[in-house]
Amino acid sequence: MSEEEMREELAAAQAELERLQVAAADREARAAHLQEELSQLRRELAEARSQAEAREQDAASLREASEGLRTQVRGAAERYRELALRDSPELPAELVAGETVEEVEQALERARETVARVRGHMESQAQAGRVPVGAPPRSAPDLSALTPEEKIRQGLNAGR
Repeated sequence: MSEEEMREELAAAQAELERLQVAAADREARAAHLQEELSQLRRELAEARSQAEAREQDAASLREASEGLRTQVRGAAERYRELALRDSPELPAELVAGETVEEVEQALERARETVARVRGHMESQAQAGRVPVGAPPRSAPDLSALTPEEKIRQGLNAGR
């Protein structure tokens, strides 16, 4: 191989080396950039997990508070029911139920309507079976359709 060919080969090798170094530097820069992005994404993921845990704790607290409120509402509804039944002893307790004051109020209204219907029905039945006070005056039996012989028999039987 001649010196000129070696120089050309050396120049080509140097050019290839420079190109590879540029490519390696580019890839290193790109890898560093990707590493930075990965680190940023990991930080964001950790923050998102932390926020999710905080939200889950908040949700658990809200569920507890909600259950406490439900218990209070049920207790208030039961006390309201007891007071309403004490004030209206004519209402059957089994007709009045509910877990909220509104439900108890609706049940009370339905119970009042039912009692009013039953009372009205019972009063109408009592009116139908009522006998007037006192007996009607007695009148003598009508003997006009009887023969004289039957009238005599009737008179003799009345004396006994």
